[in-house]
Amino acid sequence: MEPIQNMMPARTGNRSSVADARATTGLTREYLTFRLGNEEYGIDILKVQEIRGYEEPTHIANAPAFIKGVVNLRGVIVPIVDLRMRFGCASADYTGFTVTIILNLKNRVVGAVVDAVSDVMELPVDSIKPAPEMSSVVDAKFITGLGQVGDRMLILLDIESLILSPSLGLAGTDLGN
Repeated sequence: MEPIQNMMPARTGNRSSVADARATTGLTREYLTFRLGNEEYGIDILKVQEIRGYEEPTHIANAPAFIKGVVNLRGVIVPIVDLRMRFGCASADYTGFTVTIILNLKNRVVGAVVDAVSDVMELPVDSIKPAPEMSSVVDAKFITGLGQVGDRMLILLDIESLILSPSLGLAGTDLGN
């Protein structure tokens, strides 16, 4: 069987050398993009452990409404946060597109429910603009910037600070992991 490298087209021209230079010099970052309601968000791909179809978690008594419960992921008890409910989206319907993004944050494993995952996007650092100071459902300290990709605007989140913030109550708890 032929090695996969031999079956792929060879890289030619300036475009690949520019991409290679960006990758080695850190001029781009990769983000997993997802939808919550009508908005598109991006999180650092390095924080993502895996993406799973939504499954109903085991509910925890007296937990806030946005903490849906916990699931057992290969022996690790993972708290599940519904970001749609946390951000106050108008509806939080569970469809075939609803997924749970499993995040690895400071050696904590946490699941985040979102409407749909779009793709992994590489953004040049110079295309990321600071978020304006304004009132929104997401505290500005959790927004690292706004990324412009063609006509799409991505809200880039500091998912680690958001999920592990005291307001969610997950940072100081030990739910088995």
